[in-house]
Amino acid sequence: MRLWGRDPEALATLARERCNTRYLPDAAFPDTLKVTASLAAAAGDDADIVISVPSHALRALLGELAALPVPPTRLAWATKGFEQRSGLLPHQVVASVFGAALPGAVLSGPTFAHEVGRGLPTAMVVASRDTAFAARLAQAISSETFRAYTSDDIVGVEVGGAVKNVLAIGAGISDGLGFGANTRVAMITRGLLEMTRLGEALGAHRDTFMGLAGIGDLVLTCTDDQSRNRRFGLALAAGEDAGSVQRRIGQVVEGVAAARAVHDVASAHHVDMPIAEQIHHVLHDGLDPREAVVTLMTRSLKSEDGERVEGA
Repeated sequence: MRLWGRDPEALATLARERCNTRYLPDAAFPDTLKVTASLAAAAGDDADIVISVPSHALRALLGELAALPVPPTRLAWATKGFEQRSGLLPHQVVASVFGAALPGAVLSGPTFAHEVGRGLPTAMVVASRDTAFAARLAQAISSETFRAYTSDDIVGVEVGGAVKNVLAIGAGISDGLGFGANTRVAMITRGLLEMTRLGEALGAHRDTFMGLAGIGDLVLTCTDDQSRNRRFGLALAAGEDAGSVQRRIGQVVEGVAAARAVHDVASAHHVDMPIAEQIHHVLHDGLDPREAVVTLMTRSLKSEDGERVEGA
């Protein structure tokens, strides 16, 4: 196994300390892991490559991989979110660079790195249209404490990974303003419906959103403060500046950019996502969160499946 990153100084520290002292200090690297500053050496020949970058950095890294003397023959990614300008999901970005024939898979689901690093029991999903590749990858990463399930619904798994970050910011804002448990559970439940609507409009299977990559990841990120998207929402509710919050968290809060992308994709496909829309307005249009709640609560009454109530 080989590990590569963009920062040579950080890589030197990883190689020397044999762990990620900044994020996972208690998770020692296995003896079989080699840290390298060479992307070509990390990719190797006939290797299964797993990449983990924010959605805005995905295309650039794919371009570097495609330019290698020996381009990847199989590729997996843990990237979540739509590409900003194009509105493409990660697997579509991969296909635009490498073609649709390249075996590809997305890794997603309810996983906090600190808990995985501590060896706490965790389950997640490997989704690919190449079922043999998904099964092989799931087998390779599974252990006594880490279980990977397979899925052929790559669209559904990726939509779940994108939308849950937006809703987690909303849950953080809601809890930070003291709206309580009733509001939180309503946001999660109705947010799940919005996620499902968007996924189905893009070709996903409804059942996917009832599993680990749907409701599982959604509940995790909306309810636990290990989620940086939830923490971002809590800080906004406390009156902190968005830029300073991002710097303090020290990692990309993907729900901020995802809110705009989800809004644009939903609008393009005429998908009704009122909660995600209001979170977008709070993050990008300066809407006061309390006004957003009033807007949501005073919408015309509907049945739970979305039909307008007669006389409302």
